[in-house]
Amino acid sequence: MFPYSSHSLSRLALNLALLLGAAGTGFGAVAQTAPDMPTSPDAVGAPVVDSHPLTAELVYRILVGDIALQRGAPALAARAYFEAARDAQDAQLARRATEVALFARQRDLALEAARLWLKLNPSADRAKQMVATLSQPGAGGDMKAELERVLAEAGADSKTLGDAFVQLNQALAAQTDKTVVYRLIVELAKPYPGVAEAQFAVALAGYNTGLADLEIAAASIRAADRALELKPGWERAALIKADILAKASPEGAIRFLNGFLSSAPESRAATGALAQLYVEQKRLGEARALFQRLLDEDKSDRDIQFAVGAISVQMKDYVTAERIFEELRSEGVDPGSVAFYLGQIAEETKRYDEAIARYHEVIDGERGWIATLRIGTVLARKGDIDGARRYLATLKPENRERGIEIHQTEAQILRDAGDYKGAYAVLSSALAAEPNSAELIYDVAMVAEKLDRLDEVESRLTRLIELKPDNPQALNALGYTLVDRTPRTAEGLKLIEKALTLAPEDPSILDSMGWAHFRMGNLGDSEKFLRRALADRPDPEIAAHLGEVLWAKGERDHAKEVWQSQLKETPDNALLLETVRRLAP
Repeated sequence: MFPYSSHSLSRLALNLALLLGAAGTGFGAVAQTAPDMPTSPDAVGAPVVDSHPLTAELVYRILVGDIALQRGAPALAARAYFEAARDAQDAQLARRATEVALFARQRDLALEAARLWLKLNPSADRAKQMVATLSQPGAGGDMKAELERVLAEAGADSKTLGDAFVQLNQALAAQTDKTVVYRLIVELAKPYPGVAEAQFAVALAGYNTGLADLEIAAASIRAADRALELKPGWERAALIKADILAKASPEGAIRFLNGFLSSAPESRAATGALAQLYVEQKRLGEARALFQRLLDEDKSDRDIQFAVGAISVQMKDYVTAERIFEELRSEGVDPGSVAFYLGQIAEETKRYDEAIARYHEVIDGERGWIATLRIGTVLARKGDIDGARRYLATLKPENRERGIEIHQTEAQILRDAGDYKGAYAVLSSALAAEPNSAELIYDVAMVAEKLDRLDEVESRLTRLIELKPDNPQALNALGYTLVDRTPRTAEGLKLIEKALTLAPEDPSILDSMGWAHFRMGNLGDSEKFLRRALADRPDPEIAAHLGEVLWAKGERDHAKEVWQSQLKETPDNALLLETVRRLAP
């Protein structure tokens, strides 16, 4: 990955997850994407409009209802279905509108829709019950009672009951207290212990709480297991179980999905979910192999083809990646994302003029802005630093944040060129205009450290912590500076420990923890933290630290292996080279 500046671009601003989301792959979002999630009127109640011509307006309203329901907006969906039912004078659409309005707690609309349903189908007993119930004073105030009534009425039809439970979490999506929703769904599911969809609803509701409560997490797993027991091979139940497991143990989720796929190898959704987990765990080769398998099964799936290309870029297999993105470009698939990736590939292969041309093609939204900034960086990589700065000076930021990003990009160009004084001047000037900018305070502190202005580093980071006391990066930066550059190791360790509490998986903080323990002589603890950090982020500075710890432990051959492995990827890293020259000249 090419190095971005330290602000919002991070190391890969358009990371794989973002781009897969933009391309529409969507694996992992089990509540929205699994294949048997009801996403059309046919899923519940099957409103077939056969009593009225299918006009463009009618089709549009039904489509609005379907999309709104998919996106967790049942109130909007209910209104769209009702208007379609009223215009088409269709009883099944009226029934659909009634049920969705009831789920959305739109009592008045539910009553209006039920009356229309009864008018269009006077023999419908359920419509009569709905009108009678909703007409009572105070009806609709007890959501639990209403939902129990709906589920009881659906109980005579097992498919309708199952569909109702599958929709339940989506219908309650507007409720902000997810633990209350979970408790409600648990109560609603109790009368239906043999209904797989009821168990699924409990598992999904538990997942939606965030699973901080261990009892809810355990109960959610049990519910998912029960759903699979009642309905073996059910993809949605398997996917929600994988999502729940992944919260605590991604490796546990990977093992489960591999087991599920051994008995259901045809499941594309589970294969995609497993591939996404591999991506998140940096197991890119395994992820690409799975996505490639899906692509081999369906050569027309452009989303999967996009995923293979994106992972190939991360693997630095630029030949494969370029071939894939050129194919996607020729077919007009997601032009902005494709052009960005082609620009990145050209930049990484030192075809700088081509990279600039590709970045110019990216004109939409945040991605377009990132590409605009990248053009400045590419000009600098060509050796034209003055030209890069002149280019950045011509940009017209739309807002304060983008103005700051221009200064940060210019400073990063100077830092990459070794001109720390120039970078300091750019950032200090920007900070004078934006004295409370957390991003600029942090960046000034980082450049001040390179200039050995340690008092300023401490004062800047202390100010940043005052502004953002729970900012793990600020805590970690100050803690690491104290550990690495001063005798105040114990004080620095406390700051790093607080940062780790806030961001327990951050490789930079794990690296700082390892280095702090090394400075305190705790080689065993140091190695443990540094190995975790390096496993999650192969980084030359982490490798330098781990090698030094191994060297101190007497494991010198092993230390050299760590260093040499990273030198193959980043042969010019100053800290890694200095460490190797100092210890193993």
